[in-house]
Amino acid sequence: MVGSVNIDQQGKGGYVSDEVLGTFLPIVVYWVYSGLYLMLGNMDNYRLHSKKDEDEKNLVSKKEVVKGVLLQQIVQAAVATVLFAVTGDDGESGGDRHTSIFVLGRQLFVAMLMLDTWQYFMHRYMHQNKFLYKHIHAQHHRLIVPYAFGALYNHPLEGLILDTIGGALAFLVSGMSPRTSIFFFSFATIKTVDDHCGLWLPGNLFHIFFKNNSAYHDIHHQLYGTKYNYSQPFFVTWDRILGTYMPYELERRPEGGFEAKPVKDCKEH
Repeated sequence: MVGSVNIDQQGKGGYVSDEVLGTFLPIVVYWVYSGLYLMLGNMDNYRLHSKKDEDEKNLVSKKEVVKGVLLQQIVQAAVATVLFAVTGDDGESGGDRHTSIFVLGRQLFVAMLMLDTWQYFMHRYMHQNKFLYKHIHAQHHRLIVPYAFGALYNHPLEGLILDTIGGALAFLVSGMSPRTSIFFFSFATIKTVDDHCGLWLPGNLFHIFFKNNSAYHDIHHQLYGTKYNYSQPFFVTWDRILGTYMPYELERRPEGGFEAKPVKDCKEH
């Protein structure tokens, strides 16, 4: 199998396969990156909600959130293992060395568009279908005040449909190799965690280069925004095209931090 752990006939040391890294590195990245936000402390001057709101408004304990995320990641790893086994092809592992920057860029861009498209329509449908919202997607919205390690807190079925199947489609449609997928899924994981971090930090590159960011997604988690800002995790394209885009403005709270407020006309609409 391509990229499998190898110990050659001369007894040289083995290496970790691209498939194993593509399966497990995004999981490690998830906990490391969200852990960095925990290490920053309360960061009251940069929070989109107060710490009190986080403790009082959320409808699920952090212990349950951790358990839910771990369950989703187990399913994610199982599906990734099967996907790499089915799509494996001898000689592919070294193919990236001969792939041009243009081709790699195209593959990553196609993967981003594919994942965005899948997640937008599945996410929106889970809001519009009352049964699916009540029994599946409402679990994610128990986090009214999002925080970093709650980014993948979903019902297991939602995690499978939105994230795992969406990721598999992005991998297959883009034609990327397992090695390229290591970088794509690690980046997508970091982006998703950042969108749920609940902070507006100065100099955050995700806020500079992406309209879809922590404030944009925070609007969606509020009661008035649940019919808007479905796009995730990269662009806001489908929201703009299909009329579900809710622009916002940031206001300083007197007690410290920021509040993401929808533009008045949009909120009234």
